[in-house]
Amino acid sequence: MVVSCPRAFELSELSPRPQRAPRQRRGYPIAALAIGWFLAFTAVMELLDRITIEAGKCGGKPCVRGYRIRVRDVLELLAQGASADEILQDYPFLEADDIRACLHYAAVQSDALVVRAS
Repeated sequence: MVVSCPRAFELSELSPRPQRAPRQRRGYPIAALAIGWFLAFTAVMELLDRITIEAGKCGGKPCVRGYRIRVRDVLELLAQGASADEILQDYPFLEADDIRACLHYAAVQSDALVVRAS
């Protein structure tokens, strides 16, 4: 069975298709993402360079810039509610980046792989 259309449409009768605005790229180019990641990684590594481990100091525990204050000491002060400003006042040789370095060091250590021997 053939069905015919009562009226054939001409191309000129059809309304033109609306033109779309050119698509804008979303996000960042891969190179920009890589550069951003590298800069963030470099900043974290510079912070972690402030943490030193020496066999003759504090029993080989991680210390802040070779001083005899352990990372654990700074973290315990923060955990007990001391603000960064209070710590900096009590320990004038420390800098704000030292406290951030301690926090980054703790974050990195908490992500370490633990192998359990059975």
